[in-house]
Amino acid sequence: MKQWGDAPSLHGERKRALSDGPFVVRRALAEDWPALRTIRLEALGDTPEAFGSTLEMASNYSNDQWRQMAAQRCYYLAERDGVVVGMISGGLNDDHPGTHWLYGMFVTPSMRGSGVADVLVAAVEEWARGEGADELFLDVTARVSRARRFYSKMGFVPTGENHDMTRDPALELVTMRRPLVDG
Repeated sequence: MKQWGDAPSLHGERKRALSDGPFVVRRALAEDWPALRTIRLEALGDTPEAFGSTLEMASNYSNDQWRQMAAQRCYYLAERDGVVVGMISGGLNDDHPGTHWLYGMFVTPSMRGSGVADVLVAAVEEWARGEGADELFLDVTARVSRARRFYSKMGFVPTGENHDMTRDPALELVTMRRPLVDG
């Protein structure tokens, strides 16, 4: 059963975290920027077509830029034995005012199928509910069928809106949504 509770962070502090077995998902803080950088660069190297930035772009970010991302954006990190094995972000979308979005999910290959992805999504869903949202949206690259299948399994359905990725118009994005309320 997924439950929020206190869990140690990478730095030994106690933080509110979601746990489902041998891993913990928690909100990233400014001091987590090295872990965020590591997992984000891994993600961009593993599945470059799935993200709005590139490995080259992100590799050039300064430590201060990473620190700012960790502190100011709604990132969640999944940890197993003190090692970050996944990430996800929640946020708003200027093109769709008033909507809440899931962004940039990644789980390291050795942890895929372990339930980490489910708990990461649950963390962003809880954030969105806390913001008053009754639905959650995401864009997924049409080419990454594994991700589309996962999101479908999680209850996300295509909205019928498809568009090109800003950084690479050759990549088509499929917009999906999931209601966050019963009924």
